[in-house]
Amino acid sequence: MQNYKEKARALIAQMTVEEKVSQMLHTAPAIDRLGIPAYNWWNEALHGVARSGTATVFPQAIGLAAAFDPDLLKEIATAIADEARAKFHAYQKEGDTDIYKGLTFWSPNINIFRDPRWGRGHETYGEDPYLTSRLGVAFIQGLQGDDPESYKAAACAKHYAVHSGPEEDRHHFDAVCDDYDLWNTYLPHFEAAVKEGKVEAFMGAYNRTLGEPCCASTLLMDEILRGKWGFEGHFVSDCWAVEDFYKHHKIVEGPVESVVLAIERGCDLCCGHVFEVAVTAVESGKLPEALLDRALERLFVCRMKLGLLGGKENPAYVNIPYDKLDCAGHKALNLEVAKRTTVLLKNDGALPLDFGKLSSIAVIGPNADSRRALEGNYHGTASQYVTVLDGIREIAEENDMKVRYALGCHLYKKRMSSLSVEDDRVAEALAAVRNSDAAVVCLGLDADIEGEQGDTGNEYSSGDKAHLDLPGRQQYLLEKIVEAANGKPVIVVVISGSALAVNYADEHASGVIQAFYPGAMGGRAIAQIIAGKANPSGKLPLTFYRSLDDLPGFSDYNMTNRTYRYFNGESLYPFGFGLNYAEFDLAVTAHDKKSVTVNVKNASDIDGRETVQVYVTSPGQKEKYNLCGVGTVALASGESKESKIPLNPAAFSRYDAKGDLYEVEGPHTLYVGFTQPDTRSVKLYGQKPITVTVE
Repeated sequence: MQNYKEKARALIAQMTVEEKVSQMLHTAPAIDRLGIPAYNWWNEALHGVARSGTATVFPQAIGLAAAFDPDLLKEIATAIADEARAKFHAYQKEGDTDIYKGLTFWSPNINIFRDPRWGRGHETYGEDPYLTSRLGVAFIQGLQGDDPESYKAAACAKHYAVHSGPEEDRHHFDAVCDDYDLWNTYLPHFEAAVKEGKVEAFMGAYNRTLGEPCCASTLLMDEILRGKWGFEGHFVSDCWAVEDFYKHHKIVEGPVESVVLAIERGCDLCCGHVFEVAVTAVESGKLPEALLDRALERLFVCRMKLGLLGGKENPAYVNIPYDKLDCAGHKALNLEVAKRTTVLLKNDGALPLDFGKLSSIAVIGPNADSRRALEGNYHGTASQYVTVLDGIREIAEENDMKVRYALGCHLYKKRMSSLSVEDDRVAEALAAVRNSDAAVVCLGLDADIEGEQGDTGNEYSSGDKAHLDLPGRQQYLLEKIVEAANGKPVIVVVISGSALAVNYADEHASGVIQAFYPGAMGGRAIAQIIAGKANPSGKLPLTFYRSLDDLPGFSDYNMTNRTYRYFNGESLYPFGFGLNYAEFDLAVTAHDKKSVTVNVKNASDIDGRETVQVYVTSPGQKEKYNLCGVGTVALASGESKESKIPLNPAAFSRYDAKGDLYEVEGPHTLYVGFTQPDTRSVKLYGQKPITVTVE
């Protein structure tokens, strides 16, 4: 590690206790006498540089996961890091060291989206540990760059660990699960972030896990993270989480005891200000000063790797031009990503719509012309936004086709005006449908009503969903539109960050598209897919259930009957499912314990892309099956290609109660195809995965 540690120790040796503590806050002030500049550690880059003005706004993380493509995630994160550097150096020239202006990003969020009610689930890569590990590692590598001694930016894996709602309970909740679920569901992707991604930072969750607060857990931080996995980076608390120790978890008496506990257990950086009392803790003898030195060494090494302390920055990073921000190249990438992350869930043959044969189209719904529905949370500000209405208008103008727009209803309220009666915008929507040849209905949610506690505001609880239904009067609007269409095509576009029980749309609409929060170019991508100018290839990174009645209680952290790996019912739309306009054939040509080789043929007259998925079932396993390999294949019409799909090295193993891998004796069954092997997936997709055996 060059001589970063030696330099850090030499610097720390010259500091007073007060100076040391000041550098352990997310708002670290300058220490001029030592040449330490001011630095704010708090920054976000979930799907683009966030909360700091102009930046490319890519699709929300759950949408990125729908591409099932680690290489694409790395390319996206590389673009984000370029913009981060461009913004950082511009701010530095102006002397601006405020929040959201640094190079330490508290991303990615790699928690498991175990329950569709969780409001922050759309920040994650879905419900599968293996897919999450592949995408998380790729994102970390893209953000940090290829040189572990010289970061382009610093990534942070959060929220460690066993954290996924309820949001309103997160400050005092104890997430309890058994050893099997801890090691085989909640931790594998965090381990990959350390061992493969070489992630710089970890953020602890607000909750307790197995009795200990996650920001002061001997098990999570000492025994597992630094002990078993060998993590050498820095650990940051979630914001004001250390105060929860005495305010809400009530495991210690007050602020001083909370800070002592956090620092002793290895929390190096405090998001918040309670670490200020560490000065008192040291002076009173409750906290050894050497523990401050330990924390500062980790923090200073990070800043040195970024080129921010005690050395020159990497010229390749310093010279990234300001014009990189949401530039033409990044917009083009963003559009391509939005196309690849859109999931086609139903198509009765109406899609793609032939805009050349339609004289008019109705575009309806609260998310049809909503910029907020494009963004998700933790987002930047794009230089241009294209809503679904904008995108359809672009194509309609090319075809001299009339577009009739109607809001239809509020996103979650019963009326648009307090002076009007309920459903005051429905009549306009029905008139638009009756006078058009087809209808596109954009429904769902936005990040104002599902998200982090404190960032949201409507009838839902603290950002979580109380149910899986379309909110407000959206369901009523949809039913009236289908009735008014009288057999004309009705395409439902669901814009949401989580699974909704769109059972009626599945039964009655001509087509159903899940767009997640598709980013600034999302409306153009969706319109191009509807019009056949682009071919959908996204796959669901989470299960869409028919009802909450199918699920255990929200606060139950055991995995029984949760996610595709354990769910015993029939889902509405399964994990890994997504339709395509093209048709593909697959043959397995070779397989062993390390990989599966397939030949994929595009058997249609449409260019397209498909995702090969490999699932494994092992003797006596608790899961139904596990995803253990993914690979995307792009093929022109009639083209064939051989592709080698690497398998998870732990595909035929499980973790024991101590977190050690043991190999499960075979034979093991692999399912190789474009979906899960479950009955519902096979019925919806129309093709059964190929079964092979590995001894």
